[in-house]
Amino acid sequence: MTTTPQAVRRASPRSRRSADAPVATAAAPVADPSAGLLPAAEPVRLLDPNGTPVPPRDDYPQPPVAALRELYRRMVVGRRFDVQATALTKQGKLAVYPSSRGQEACQVGAVLALRDTDWVFPTYRESMALTARGIDPVEVLTLLRGDWHCGYDPAAMRTAPQCTPLATQCVHAAGLAYGEAYQGRDTVALAFIGDGATSEGDFHEGLNFAAVFKAPVVYFVQNNKYAISVPLSRQTAAPSLAYKGVGYGVPSEQVDGNDPVAVLAVLTRAVEHARSGRGPFLVEAHTYRMEAHTNADDATRYRDGAEVDAWRDRDPVTRLETYLRECGELDDAAVAAIAEEAEAYAADLRERMHDKPAVDPMSLFDHVYAEPTPQLVEQREQVRAELAADSDEEGAR
Repeated sequence: MTTTPQAVRRASPRSRRSADAPVATAAAPVADPSAGLLPAAEPVRLLDPNGTPVPPRDDYPQPPVAALRELYRRMVVGRRFDVQATALTKQGKLAVYPSSRGQEACQVGAVLALRDTDWVFPTYRESMALTARGIDPVEVLTLLRGDWHCGYDPAAMRTAPQCTPLATQCVHAAGLAYGEAYQGRDTVALAFIGDGATSEGDFHEGLNFAAVFKAPVVYFVQNNKYAISVPLSRQTAAPSLAYKGVGYGVPSEQVDGNDPVAVLAVLTRAVEHARSGRGPFLVEAHTYRMEAHTNADDATRYRDGAEVDAWRDRDPVTRLETYLRECGELDDAAVAAIAEEAEAYAADLRERMHDKPAVDPMSLFDHVYAEPTPQLVEQREQVRAELAADSDEEGAR
C-alpha cells in the first residue's frame, strides 16, 4: 500500500507529541513594581481654596477639629512671627531672613504631625516651624542674627541646627532615624526640603539609604515653585517632585500645601508609615512663598505680580479660618484672642531682639573638633593676640 505524504505527517512522532502536549495558557500577569509607591495623580485636597470641604477620602481621614483649631492658632502666631522677623532685618537686627509667609500650613502642619520625641531636620527657611515646635524665637533667630551657629540645644529640642547647605540634612535625618530604630526606639525623623534641594546629590543619597535600611524618616518637600530665581520647570521634567520616590522604592504623595487640613492628614499618615517600620515616605507639598527668597533678593526680577496675587487668593490661614467658622469652632472673639496672642508674641520678640548679645570672639573655635587641630590652635592664638593688641591700644588712649 502506498502511503501519502499527508499520512506520514499525521503519523509523525512530532505530531503525536504535539497532540499530547497540554494547551498553552496565557502567562500570569506580572505585578506592577511601582504599586503602592506612586503618588496620587492630583495633589490631595480636603478643603477647596474657599475653605469649603471637598468630598471626604477614606485614605486621608480629616484630623480632629481640636487639632485643626490648634493648627490655626499656631499658624496665626507663626505668621506674625514671620512678619516681625522680616521687619527686624530692615532695622539691622538680623543679617538675613528667609520668609516662609504663605507656607504656614506646611511649616506648622509638619510639626503637629510629630511627637515631641521625634526629630526635625530643618532648612534655613523653617524658623516658623521651629517656633511652632516650642523653641524660643530669639534662639531660633540666633543663626540669622550672626552671633552663634545655633541658639538652641538640638538634643534637648530634638531639632537639628538649621541647615544652610542644600539637602545635607537629608543624609543626617536618614542616619539618625536608622540609629534610633537600631536601638529599638520608635522615633521618626522629618526632614524639610525645598524644591531646589531635590536637584542635589544628598537628597538622592538620603532617600536611597533610608529605603535600603528602612529608616523611619519622612522627607517633606515644600515645592514653593522657585529655587531662588530658578523656576520648577528648570529643576525637573517629572510630573511632580513626588515621583522621585519611586526610583528608590519610597512611597510618595503630593498634597495641596495651602490646604492645612490636607497637609496635616497626609503628614500624619506618612509619619505613621515610618513609625510602623515600613521605611521612609516622601511628601511633596505644592505651595508658594509670598515674599522674596530672602531680604537680599528681588523677586520682581523673575516673577510677576499677577502670579503672586493668584496665590494670595489661596491663603492657608484664611482657608482654615473660614472652615473653622463654618464648623462653629471659631468666632470673632476667638479670632481676636488669637490675634492678640500673636501680637504679644511679636512684641516680646521685638523687645528682646533689641538687647545686644554678649559675643565672645574666642567661642568661634569651640565645638569645631573634639580635639583642636594644629591649624585651629594656630588660628585661635592669632585671634587671641589680635584681641589683646586691640585691648592694649584702647587702654593707651
